[in-house]
Amino acid sequence: MTALAPAQVRARLTEFTVLDVRTPGEYATGHIPGAHNVPLDRLREAIPVLKRVENAELLIVCASGARSERARAELSAAGVPATHLTGGTSAWVADGHALDGPNDARNVWPMERQVRLAAGTMVVLGLAVGRRAPKVRLLAGAIGSGLIFSAVTDTCGMASVLGRLPYNRPAPEALDLAGTLTALDRA
Repeated sequence: MTALAPAQVRARLTEFTVLDVRTPGEYATGHIPGAHNVPLDRLREAIPVLKRVENAELLIVCASGARSERARAELSAAGVPATHLTGGTSAWVADGHALDGPNDARNVWPMERQVRLAAGTMVVLGLAVGRRAPKVRLLAGAIGSGLIFSAVTDTCGMASVLGRLPYNRPAPEALDLAGTLTALDRA
């Protein structure tokens, strides 16, 4: 099975090794209990270790299910069987399940929401400023073209850029990929 609903996951949560592929900032705001943070842009580094995880089925999670499905497909192509949570942590919470995380965590928006805000802002600015400087309207066209390319290729350059911003990257000690991979290797 390649996708599971929150209720299905909750019933079997202890049977999974859960990988959260969101940015460290998103992960720090709350994650499914027991989840390990392996950001999507670092997933390839984790594949050799994930191939050795034998005692539990891999469950991939993100905010809405889009990145986790991409990660699941990438793992599948590398010979690592996995399933993903339909609707991500948003669906998990909507279904009444709690997230683990620090009580004082910052509230970082999900990446999809950040992309919509950034793209929308640039389009509106391009159109508004374009009234005085018509060439600036090209910004709106460039953003629209980028969104089309993003949809067709199922990639998002803007999300990659936004993921590198300070509020999406907690303190370096918060994301210790080597430590995460060591813990997964022992699992």
